[in-house]
Amino acid sequence: MASIGHVIVGLAGARLLTTPKSSLRERLGLAAGLSALSLFPDADVIAFALRIPYEAEWGHRGASHSLLLALLLGIACGLMLARGRGHGQRLRVLIVAALVAISHGLLDALTDGGLGVALLWPWSHERIFFPLRPLPVAPIGLRLLGPRGLSVIAHELLYFLPLLLWTLWPAAKSPRR
Repeated sequence: MASIGHVIVGLAGARLLTTPKSSLRERLGLAAGLSALSLFPDADVIAFALRIPYEAEWGHRGASHSLLLALLLGIACGLMLARGRGHGQRLRVLIVAALVAISHGLLDALTDGGLGVALLWPWSHERIFFPLRPLPVAPIGLRLLGPRGLSVIAHELLYFLPLLLWTLWPAAKSPRR
């Protein structure tokens, strides 16, 4: 993926956690935090600079994209984002953060290129793709800004447009009592 979809998932998670009464600071903090959480597994591209092969356990789309690490990362981030909230709200933040983190590997398994995703690491090192793979894989690095990369970004925006529109649509205000 070109990461646009991952960011939109983070924005949607923030939308689930805010209300019309939420401050701008809270909205922006949740949007930034959950979008960063959704993107975090792709920090594994540093493996290329470290000469770690793509297909290695810690290569791109390897262990960092596993459901286990995503769950742990989501819980850790959820705990940070949930500070100062009531018990019911903390649980909601934890669940949303975990789902946002888990979404990364699942969405990458829907792409049409690469070697697959190590979703089941550490129990299995097999790279997995889902049978349905509608999302084009994005070129890595500055090639994302070339013609093919921009085409992938446009394709991804079309797929995620309904979720983006829902995320940006103004929240309905509660009826007055």
